[in-house]
Amino acid sequence: MTDVNGPDFSRGTQGCLPAVAQDAKTGQVLMLAYMNQEAFDLTVSSGRAVYYSRSRERLWHKGEESGHVQVVQQILIDCDADAILLRVEQEGAACHKGYRSCFFRELTSEGSRVIAERHVDPKDVYKNPKK
Repeated sequence: MTDVNGPDFSRGTQGCLPAVAQDAKTGQVLMLAYMNQEAFDLTVSSGRAVYYSRSRERLWHKGEESGHVQVVQQILIDCDADAILLRVEQEGAACHKGYRSCFFRELTSEGSRVIAERHVDPKDVYKNPKK
């Protein structure tokens, strides 16, 4: 039996579900973002990651400003149909702070520390770099 149901956006907050981007080759978690139905449909049809920016209240085509796009290799939906996993080929840095992954800090008993190197300077790829 084949389950052909996709994500259930009615289960999300404001119609959005969490979407994790993972490097398809290495398995490294690159970022967490959100998708609504429109972002999901555009991702499926284009083969490139499209998210919904809750802060800007609009669709966000990954790499639209930086050029660091995510080419989707596989889309997985969790057992409750309320979370999405994109296995992607990341072109450039996934993080707006210039790191390969948004998960570049490790929590230690002394606080947090950076455990990765920057791939790019955000000032070089964004018009208005986020803090």
